[in-house]
Amino acid sequence: MFTTTGSRGLYKAPVTKALLIVPSAVALLLTVVFTQYQGLFLNNLRAVTQDYQVWRLVCGRLVCLDLKDTFCSCLLIYNFRIFERRYGSRKFASFLLGTWVLSALVDVLLAEALYHVFHLGVEVLPSGPLAPVFALFVPFYRTIPRVPVTQVLGHFSLTNKSLVYVVGLQLLTSSPLMWIVSLGGLVSGLVYHCNLLRVQSLLFVPRWVARSSSRLLQPLFSGAEPVRDSALGMGATLDIQRQQRMDQLDQQILLSQFTQMRRNRHQQGGLINWNRFFPSIRHRGETATSRPAPAACAASAVAMLMEMGFSRLDALEALRVSNNDLNMATNFLLQH
Repeated sequence: MFTTTGSRGLYKAPVTKALLIVPSAVALLLTVVFTQYQGLFLNNLRAVTQDYQVWRLVCGRLVCLDLKDTFCSCLLIYNFRIFERRYGSRKFASFLLGTWVLSALVDVLLAEALYHVFHLGVEVLPSGPLAPVFALFVPFYRTIPRVPVTQVLGHFSLTNKSLVYVVGLQLLTSSPLMWIVSLGGLVSGLVYHCNLLRVQSLLFVPRWVARSSSRLLQPLFSGAEPVRDSALGMGATLDIQRQQRMDQLDQQILLSQFTQMRRNRHQQGGLINWNRFFPSIRHRGETATSRPAPAACAASAVAMLMEMGFSRLDALEALRVSNNDLNMATNFLLQH
């Protein structure tokens, strides 16, 4: 399901780790232990517009009171940690903060529009930081390339993004009024991602806040570097185990090649010493004359990687060392 997120775990994603741990723990406590305090975290728009309880715009959008919403939102946040690795923790937190603030305004406007146009009163919306989760679908749709994985019934193609949309659809259908929250999140995500009205210069996390949070919370929410080796399949034969180990070693060699390429390029001013490359384990015994010429990098794959924000040179390097495997090349680029 999470094939687009690069390396496993929460390495280089402290903000994502905090979002997974803190709101989930508070939601569990409010559901099991402190049920009498759930009313403080209701997203009550009627109390905001009529009783002027503006504090509910903050408290009502911090913690999910439905454990199903908590679970689905955690799955999506874990998948979207790719953006924290790409943009950095401060810019990722700024996106979440900006869309969280903008979506609060959009929710109130949508509720007022429904009341004046269709005479439908919206009192309580689903609670929790759901709008920023839906807002992250905007950069996910616009910047993450679609890589075909398999086909269902020979006609329907499944990509590396299909199951992420399925989880989003599950979250969307969990409540009758969730469509208001999702629409507000998508609108705010589009506004912030495209920097309409220069909102990115108005709603952001200050640098001093990011530095202070990094010093104070880094020991708690920093993730360890993931182990390269993965567990072998259950019940695998010796031949399958050997094949899997060879695949793992090949990926490690390709990753080390790509890392060395980037280091050489920075040291030599962009010039790459291709002679330092060495073949993978499977072809180590072959002679130079018997090796096939590397396949030319597909222009569409290069374009897709460039749309994700990588330079053309990095995209070409990643595709060459991964033998034009777009998924593996994307993982290489996201891990560095």
